[in-house]
Amino acid sequence: PSFVMSNSFTNQTLAQLELWQHSDKYENKVYVLPKHLDEMVAKLHLAKIGVELEQLNDKQAKYIGVPKNGPFKSDAYRY
Repeated sequence: PSFVMSNSFTNQTLAQLELWQHSDKYENKVYVLPKHLDEMVAKLHLAKIGVELEQLNDKQAKYIGVPKNGPFKSDAYRY
C-alpha cells in the first residue's frame, strides 16, 4: 500500500509542477497526466525496488515507432 501511495503522490506532485511551470499551455480544464511525466514516476520508483531500465537503441526505437528517450506510449494509450 505505501508503494501505491508513493506513486500516487508523485503523480500529483509532478502534475502540479507541470501546471506551475507551464501554465501558459493549459486552460482551466481537466487533463490526463502527460505520458512523459507518467514514465518519469515509474523511473523514479523502479530505482527504489532495484530495477534498472535499459536504453532503447536507434533500431529498437524506430521499429516500435517511439522516440529513443520516450514517451513510449501515445497520449491515447490507457493503462
